[in-house]
Amino acid sequence: MLKRKKESPEAGSEQLFRKMPGQHEANLAEVMDGYSKLLIDDPVRPFREENLQSIENNVDYGVLAALNGTWVSYNVNYNKDITKPSLASGVHTTIMPSPGTNSGTIPGKFAFDSEEYIEKLTFSIVPGGVRNRGGASELFCGAVKYEQSIKSVNTVQGQDALKYTPIHEENGMYLWLSDVYNHAATKESIERDRGIHAISTEDAKYGYTGEYRDEPLVRITPDEEANPKYILLSQLQPGQPYYEIIPAQEIKPGAGIDGPYFIPDYSISRSGVIPHGSTITLLGDIVPQNKDNQTFYLIEGSPQFPYGKEAWETNHLSISRTMGNAGVTPEEIIDLDKPAPAWVHETLNDVNDKGSNKIYTQRILADDLYPYSVRPDLRLRDTLRGQKVSNYVHVRMSSKMKTGAQGGVLNVPFVNRFVPTVEVDMDMWIETVIEDGKEILQLQYEQIVFFEFDFGNDGGTTSWPHIQVNTLRKIQDIPEDQRKVIEDQFFNISENSDAASGCPYHKG
Repeated sequence: MLKRKKESPEAGSEQLFRKMPGQHEANLAEVMDGYSKLLIDDPVRPFREENLQSIENNVDYGVLAALNGTWVSYNVNYNKDITKPSLASGVHTTIMPSPGTNSGTIPGKFAFDSEEYIEKLTFSIVPGGVRNRGGASELFCGAVKYEQSIKSVNTVQGQDALKYTPIHEENGMYLWLSDVYNHAATKESIERDRGIHAISTEDAKYGYTGEYRDEPLVRITPDEEANPKYILLSQLQPGQPYYEIIPAQEIKPGAGIDGPYFIPDYSISRSGVIPHGSTITLLGDIVPQNKDNQTFYLIEGSPQFPYGKEAWETNHLSISRTMGNAGVTPEEIIDLDKPAPAWVHETLNDVNDKGSNKIYTQRILADDLYPYSVRPDLRLRDTLRGQKVSNYVHVRMSSKMKTGAQGGVLNVPFVNRFVPTVEVDMDMWIETVIEDGKEILQLQYEQIVFFEFDFGNDGGTTSWPHIQVNTLRKIQDIPEDQRKVIEDQFFNISENSDAASGCPYHKG
């Protein structure tokens, strides 16, 4: 959980978003300047009704403020080892049950698809804070709406024109969960929220004759005494024994000021609606980097991705660990920066594929988009090869956190029965790229959605990774030829329509 510097008396040694040594000021650095980790002993801000409008007008959006606008696919081909130029910037891999299969009766059959895609992703700041009231705790969320449209890009035999097919729509909201206040009871709030209930006479049997009692009564006489005596807790002397507690029926002004104080587990949430029949809630935060015994969340340089055999890392592969792992062993690791192994193009049998570890994943390595069909985020790596990135912020989110608060996934009955979606993990890099002396914001992401359906002769369940990666820039920052494609595919403005509402530059 992060807080703004201006909300603390001083940043002090806990400041996390300080610029790294030698780092120049940049737009992203300006957005992220002044943040520090919120700790349990940090000052807590009181909430007062007269400050409500000011709080809403100054709600924090954190790094989400950098997302505002329309982002579209940005396509480059910096990896000269890939002889076939990419058609689009995005890559997805999808594994589904093979036609005719029925879970539990015909195991081991699946369809694999890997395609390139283009995308339009629009973020819109929601003005004013979204207020969540929790009694003594108040949370003001900085909300950012998003709308996503994706079309696959493929060639058609015998045609020069590419085929663009809509494959995904999604909308939802990101929240920056940072503005937390303590809201103590006041005389006015107690009187307002008490309602019209008449004064209780229930306490008369304890000898209390006041009106609404706002502190506990305690019995100070032992059980064996026939005439018990009760006093208010405030009248109890230090060390004086008591034998029974009668809870208060009302709170007193100032109640709640002594805590406990709420510190959110995470700074960011994402809620999304997917028309396949799933709704998601992801939670997460900004990933730090440690350097020179200091912690930085605004990181100098470019995001790092592996090369060679180090790229065979199962958490990012479209080949699940429960799919046989393509026969890979610690001694025999596939180098994804070299051509696929010879067996990928062979006919496999019980002799050259004992245990059938390769046959299930052969088509993934033989795909035309190799190596991206195996590890899609290498496309992100290769996009960065020819770029000068001065700094970036790395956001990591998941529906299934290892500790703390949890997000989740809900599915309609059909999806839940045949291909239940059980987890969504997302990494997002917001980067400052220097081109021709100009600073350009760039957005890269990797999203892994895990499906589950039956696989294997033992009746076991396999976790199938459905991966999407893409590189995006604001629409005004992409080349003219790519912009023309985006405008043709995602914006349709008739002569009689409101040009501003459909204009790709309207969101900045």
